[in-house]
Amino acid sequence: MDRPTVICHMLTALDGKIDGQFFSAPETMPALKKYGEVREFYDCPATVYGTTTMAEGYADGFVYDLPESAARFPREDYIVQSDVKRYIVSLDGEGILRWHGKYLERKGRPKAHVIEVLTEQVPDSYLAYLRGFGISYIFAGEETIDCALLLRKLKALFGIDRVLLAGGGVTNQAFAAEGLIDELSIVLAPTADGESGAASLFETGGFSSAAPMAYSLESVEVVEKDTLWLRYKAKAKGGYAK
Repeated sequence: MDRPTVICHMLTALDGKIDGQFFSAPETMPALKKYGEVREFYDCPATVYGTTTMAEGYADGFVYDLPESAARFPREDYIVQSDVKRYIVSLDGEGILRWHGKYLERKGRPKAHVIEVLTEQVPDSYLAYLRGFGISYIFAGEETIDCALLLRKLKALFGIDRVLLAGGGVTNQAFAAEGLIDELSIVLAPTADGESGAASLFETGGFSSAAPMAYSLESVEVVEKDTLWLRYKAKAKGGYAK
């Protein structure tokens, strides 16, 4: 393939939610542990997150009112040398995430180089901001992110052959709708809180409807009696049910 293999790996509640109060339940703890173990099992050199997930757990929130840049930058990919071969791929079509450097380090996870994924509508002030931190960025669309183009660039420019897609729901849906998820890995916690405002595994974001997507069950592993690890492969071409 001219793109990396994509594995969508998520922890969900019984009601399909990927965030909410269920995370703090004692019964969810085995699922959290298994989720981390499975991440290590796949050992993907790059992990892809959407803007909201990045802002809440990885970046430093949002940045606004940047000073206008005197420089004008071509809408060309900007690749920075890195001393690590692990990457956090941040989908940031509007150019609004705040950073403190070109690397991210979280407890229990390897140091990773940030790759910002932008659209051509991002202002020069934000490009200057990223360059100031030495953060790599690539363009993948004029107004919205083209997931297929993004994947091709990750392989061509960085040599990335496998990516872990880790949410949120709108990001997962964007890749799934284009038939770009090769494997779906779900750690299912034996809990649910029914929180209506919590994100689900797949979401259209309210902007469009989507045809049902079909997956073929590859394996089921029971974890400490009540938790399940489910592995699926895309069943039909494009990921859609017939």
